[in-house]
This record gives sequence, C-alpha cells and structure tokens, in this order.
Amino acid sequence: MTTSNSPRTALTLDDVASVSPALENFTKTTIVSELWSRPDLSPRDRAVVTIAALVARNQTIGMQHYFTKALDSGVTPPEISEIITHLAFYCGWGNAFFAVEVVKDIFAERGRSGSGNLHIGDKWNFCLTSA
Repeated sequence: MTTSNSPRTALTLDDVASVSPALENFTKTTIVSELWSRPDLSPRDRAVVTIAALVARNQTIGMQHYFTKALDSGVTPPEISEIITHLAFYCGWGNAFFAVEVVKDIFAERGRSGSGNLHIGDKWNFCLTSA
C-alpha cells in the first residue's frame, strides 16, 4: 500500500455506485435533494459552511466538488481565499495548504485568482475586497 500527502480528487457518483449503490443513493436523495434544498440557509451559505468544514477536517476528497459548488453558488474567489486564510489560524497551516492545492487548479480552470485588494489599517482592522 502506498500513501501520499497529495489531496485526493473528487469521486463521481458513478464511482461511488460501483462500490456502494446504497451510499450513492443516500448521497443523491439525502444530501443533494434534501439537505441542500432546505430553506433556512441559502446554497451560498451552505457552501461556505461546507468548505469550512472540509478544510477544518482536511477532507480533501470532497474539496474539488464543494469549492466548485461554492463558486457556482456565488462565493467569490477572494472570499474563498479569505476563508482558507482564516481557517489556517484555527485548523492548521497544513489543512489550509491542502485546500490551496485543490483550489489553485479550480481557479486556474476558471481563469480566476483569489487575490483581491488587501487593506490593512491596523493589526485588528483589515478586509479583503475583490479587484
């Protein structure tokens, strides 16, 4: 058995179904159809919560899918950049760096970057604005 420190790529539902049809069914019916359709959080807010949880737990297998879903739900590249940076302080640099490795490819595919205009007033007052 070989091990790697590289992030794992996203699985497709076909991949899951080939090994565990019941898991694929629960994914489609419970997560996709029910959980993401609940009215009290917008898809954008659900995406922010989900990517934060994935980075915090270093769950790289879902990152490609959910970072893409976040962008498709209106989360901006500078916001994703700031989420990763913020989480580095709470969840560890390694987790943040694994997220960067996944997100850099997604940004490149879309011709985007996570950079914005960083304004630093003092050490407690800073914000990231999109360019």
